[in-house]
Amino acid sequence: MDGRGAWRDNVVVERLWKTVKYERAYLHSYDTVSDARRSIMEYMDWYNKERPHSRLGRKTPDEVYAERMPQVKMAM
Repeated sequence: MDGRGAWRDNVVVERLWKTVKYERAYLHSYDTVSDARRSIMEYMDWYNKERPHSRLGRKTPDEVYAERMPQVKMAM
């Protein structure tokens, strides 16, 4: 990270927000900001718990996190 705002400094987060926009935000119309926030939070919950990711071997982020948790605890 060079602090100049280059896209590659946080490419993972940028890719996540692209996915959120194209799979949820752009497909719905929201009456209020609260409705939009609630919808996006529901999507994020689904994204982490139920949506398999090819980069993670068709596992969900929660599954990968749970598998790696014992390793993290041992490293501490």
